[in-house]
Amino acid sequence: MSDDIALTEAELTRITGYELPCKQLAVLHNRGFHRAYIAKKGGVVLERAHYEAVCRGQSEKPRKSANIGFLQPKTT
Repeated sequence: MSDDIALTEAELTRITGYELPCKQLAVLHNRGFHRAYIAKKGGVVLERAHYEAVCRGQSEKPRKSANIGFLQPKTT
């Protein structure tokens, strides 16, 4: 295992089965790696510590945002 902060492109491809970042991200999010994101330069970033925590079952689940639509003024 590497000491890098984030998983490598090769590791992400092996884990997800995809090379396209958008497909990788979808697979990762579906598998519970909610902190994965696409960087400005286009590749997926998944911190190794988060990956390992999720694999151990020690990662907190993402919080759902509050539904505040009822606070918005109605337009007629």
